[in-house]
Amino acid sequence: MYKPILLSAAKNDIREAAKWYELQQKGLGKRFTADVRKSIKRIEQNPFAYSIKHGNVRTSLLKIFPFMVHFAIESSETFLISAVLHTSQNPEIWLERNQADA
Repeated sequence: MYKPILLSAAKNDIREAAKWYELQQKGLGKRFTADVRKSIKRIEQNPFAYSIKHGNVRTSLLKIFPFMVHFAIESSETFLISAVLHTSQNPEIWLERNQADA
């Protein structure tokens, strides 16, 4: 099983989206974070099951919410989550983040 490493920007993506959903309906923020956790668990099982979108970055679509987890396999044991973005957002945000961390 692979271990996830979340960039602080990705953690912030999750936190901000959860806050927004919680403002829309009580409990929805928790459902969002649970959906993110489930997606990360699926990636942990087999990160190679997800197609490459750009360079070495792969994406996993959440089951319930219109968000994608953007990640790259770092080693035989880890993958790096650079962003958790709404599908309407510019997906190249993760590219900027990866370059800043390089």
